[in-house]
Amino acid sequence: MTGVVRVLVVEDGDEYLTNLTTFVADGFSYAQAKSGRSACEMLARERFDLVYLDMRFDRTAYEDLLGDLVALTARFNGDIGRARRFQQDNQGLFILRALRAAGFTGPVVLSYDFSLEERRFAALRAQDPSLFYCPDYADAGTIRTTILDAVAFASGRASG
Repeated sequence: MTGVVRVLVVEDGDEYLTNLTTFVADGFSYAQAKSGRSACEMLARERFDLVYLDMRFDRTAYEDLLGDLVALTARFNGDIGRARRFQQDNQGLFILRALRAAGFTGPVVLSYDFSLEERRFAALRAQDPSLFYCPDYADAGTIRTTILDAVAFASGRASG
């Protein structure tokens, strides 16, 4: 791929955007969305090569979280507190589903450490081959490599 890689960072804070623009800047341009809804709106207006997606959204107002709280509460036997925590802790997956439903087919890098949950990630990736992950604690080189590998994978898939 030639040119600048356009990345949409979806997070509830500013740490990923700050770190990416500081340490993984060369050859990349970044925009930010603070919720799943705003990410879908941005993707409808602009083209991005990749989405860099936080998994946990514990600083987002409840009304801005994606996911069916009624169904989640039923899943947790009526415990709305556990349902909310699950919704926050896994918001990245709810957002991923919304991005795909909105038509975004590009690669997504989840910022989450699946190294101890390899079967979980394998199941997610089996459903979504354009899904990658990068642990929160990854260094700049690892993040850069993951993003470039994801974009190359998507380019190869699109052309092949």
